[in-house]
Amino acid sequence: MTEIGGPQGDLIIQTITPTSHNLGDFRVYRSLPVKERTMVGPFIFFDQAGPAKFGPGEGIDVRPHPHINLATVTYMYEGAFLHRDSLGSEQLIEPGAVNLMTAGKGIVHSERSPQEERDRASKLSAIQTWLALPDRNEEMDPAFEHVSEDRLPVLNDRGASARVIMGSLWGQSAPVTTYANTIYADIMLRPGGSIPIDAEAEERALYVSGGDAGLDGVALLPQTLYVLRPGTRATLHSVDGGRVILCGGEAFVTPRHVWWNFVSSTKDRLMQAREDWEAMRFPLIPGDDQEFIPIPQGRPKTVSYP
Repeated sequence: MTEIGGPQGDLIIQTITPTSHNLGDFRVYRSLPVKERTMVGPFIFFDQAGPAKFGPGEGIDVRPHPHINLATVTYMYEGAFLHRDSLGSEQLIEPGAVNLMTAGKGIVHSERSPQEERDRASKLSAIQTWLALPDRNEEMDPAFEHVSEDRLPVLNDRGASARVIMGSLWGQSAPVTTYANTIYADIMLRPGGSIPIDAEAEERALYVSGGDAGLDGVALLPQTLYVLRPGTRATLHSVDGGRVILCGGEAFVTPRHVWWNFVSSTKDRLMQAREDWEAMRFPLIPGDDQEFIPIPQGRPKTVSYP
């Protein structure tokens, strides 16, 4: 991660270059958490998965694994996942839709390529994020909801198309549950297009997932997360066209800790979750209970920093 100085520092206070992990047949770019920054608003984990191509008979199998004290948000660019969880939910997610899984006091889920995708050559590209839950919601009962593409509002203006995934932006509101003040949008910039980035949220970041984009004349790099200075307004624009994620929301007063798939306001709760998974005290997934991802030995790839 590098700090931005000079004139552009009026708009951008941090530039985060993600770590890149090769997960078999595709790469994952992880922007949060990093040593220099754990959260942007409630967002405590930010991954771009893919893009990847698969031949017939190939696919993704994210085996059953647990979460606590967070909500996962899956948003597909291309391809599809079949979500299953220990509540008994079974939901196919395709591009433009949202899967919101609230872990609360504990949930187990899996994400796998559906058989229809495995039967042919296919592609996969997605943004996966975790949102920390406010103190009052950390130990709530787990929940799952799916919001289809046609229920999410889309703004078309000035050569840009923006889908509101969560929260309210540009006068539009998404019907996806939020526990803290949250903004989340998928912005498609056509060549020469632009869109305003307002200042209402306490913390905001832009992530360029593909193509080219700039912010008030400052060029933004692909696969890079830019944390914006609070209270500033700017215009996002593109010369040749690009795709950008806007995310953020209210700043958390209570720090959050991350260890593997667990998030909590206390480290003791993380260790309790680790012990519970090792002892298999979490509930199982109906129809997908023969495999699981074990607790990592040593330091996991996803961890917060003291």
